[in-house]
Amino acid sequence: MSQHITGTREEWLAARLELLKAEKGLTRQSDELARRRQELPWVRIDQAYRFETDEGSALLADLFRGRSQILVYHFMFGPDDTAGCPSCSAIADGFDESVVHLANHDVMLWAVSRAPLAKLQAYKRRMGWSFPWASSFGSDFNFDFRVGVTEEQQRQGSIEYNYERGGHALDATSVPEPVAQLAASCGTNAATYTRERPGMSAFALEDGVVYHTYSTYARGLDGLWGTYQWLDRAPKGRNETGIWFRRHDEYAKR
Repeated sequence: MSQHITGTREEWLAARLELLKAEKGLTRQSDELARRRQELPWVRIDQAYRFETDEGSALLADLFRGRSQILVYHFMFGPDDTAGCPSCSAIADGFDESVVHLANHDVMLWAVSRAPLAKLQAYKRRMGWSFPWASSFGSDFNFDFRVGVTEEQQRQGSIEYNYERGGHALDATSVPEPVAQLAASCGTNAATYTRERPGMSAFALEDGVVYHTYSTYARGLDGLWGTYQWLDRAPKGRNETGIWFRRHDEYAKR
């Protein structure tokens, strides 16, 4: 039997109308946050970051493909990994449906990872994805945008992530079990796995100059994870115990 409160339709409607006020408030606050994101100062990028793509070698400016904006998802897939991060994979499952709409609204959506292109292409085929995915292998791109750290930086501790230094998995002296599970699923160890971090960054191209306009990390990515948006509206919410999600081809068929 459910332990949740029950009530009449009238009681539900009264409670729902109160909740609606809060939801509308959150929507207005979200609109305001979006406006403030767009008002952030743009930072000119002079570094010649080079990527490997399905079409060949490319500079950051080349990734715009005739658009004036790029959204980059920093996908956790390190050079030594045998598979992409399961949580990043769950987020990326929603990319294909968005790419065409964004491209026709002056925005290119890319995933970027440090793994060599051949690994990305093989994993992309396994997952059945078609969105653009570039390799930043050999580039400082991931390090400069705080989604990658070197072994030396990791040994020193106090790594900066999500605009803070220390206090997160990159610095952990003991490995949390969920992190160990995720690392194993990527065919690597926890130390190697945690040298990659998830995030997203936005860039603009204006008069031939590329600008960095926004980046977010950690829980800032929640809105991009479509499954969580559905779960937040389900009767039991996220209802999580440990690492429950898998790559979409790893679930047992029901």
